[in-house]
Amino acid sequence: MEDVVNCHLCGRQLLSYLSDVVDPQTRQSFAIKHCPCCRHGRTSPVPASMAPYYGPQYHGGRHGLTNAYCVRRRIGIVTKAAGRGNGRRLLDVGCGDGSFLLRARQVGWKAFGTELNPRLARAVGLDVYTSLAQATARGPFDCITAWHVLEHFVDPGEELRRMAGLLAPNGVLCLAVPNAESRQARQFSRHWLHLDVPRHLHHFSQSSLERHLGQAGLQAQRWWHGELEYDLLGWSQSLLNRHLAEPNVFFELVTGRRSSMPRIAKFAHLSVGVLTTAFALLPTIWDKIWRQAGTLVVAANLPDTRRQK
Repeated sequence: MEDVVNCHLCGRQLLSYLSDVVDPQTRQSFAIKHCPCCRHGRTSPVPASMAPYYGPQYHGGRHGLTNAYCVRRRIGIVTKAAGRGNGRRLLDVGCGDGSFLLRARQVGWKAFGTELNPRLARAVGLDVYTSLAQATARGPFDCITAWHVLEHFVDPGEELRRMAGLLAPNGVLCLAVPNAESRQARQFSRHWLHLDVPRHLHHFSQSSLERHLGQAGLQAQRWWHGELEYDLLGWSQSLLNRHLAEPNVFFELVTGRRSSMPRIAKFAHLSVGVLTTAFALLPTIWDKIWRQAGTLVVAANLPDTRRQK
């Protein structure tokens, strides 16, 4: 493993922020370091190989009961930011099982994707590649989406530059990340569900995400604060993590990731989780109103000077 010392955005020395952040899968401990200048967070140390930290569910079926709602919401964001498909090209980076791409194709987009393990998406007839470099031949793209994948990259700035290079002159990039400066992130600290170390190598604030976009030659055009299902679980599961010995059980149950637990234990966790999630609705709405939600969504495009080249 490699320790992280300096900020990759400004070169400043990173400061200790959180320690003993436990990966619920491996029970290994990691730290979160923070840049006082950029307000960007880094997971430390960085594993030499990330493969042991990803199970099959990370390449498909990640949204469980909320999948249909999540897909509709994301299509709505794309429509607002980039317009309707009408035969134009869309690339979904980290497309998982392809649910979003299938819906995008239904509403008129020529849909393509990237995914480290493309088996599930290819099985439903989608054109999916294992890297952005492989997808280059199908560009340029009128819309590129990256739903909760930027935080997984070792170098998100480099990946954003690659995405920018694949955009058509009037293309739009839509992406979502957890908000490391949200109220729920501050409230729950190391117990916050969306830290998800070490899979989340980077922890974005709105300012650090905007700086990443700028360094990639992109301009943020519109922000959305909050994604209902992510924010509700950010409150409810994080509260449960603070008080229960085993983390993320409710989250894993509603997303279909756990099967070996006895039925009575499943029922208990689901009951408490549903009740806690109901109470989480009020702070979720409050955070959205005051722009302190647990997730950030942004639409960005190329500046006019780059479009003309």
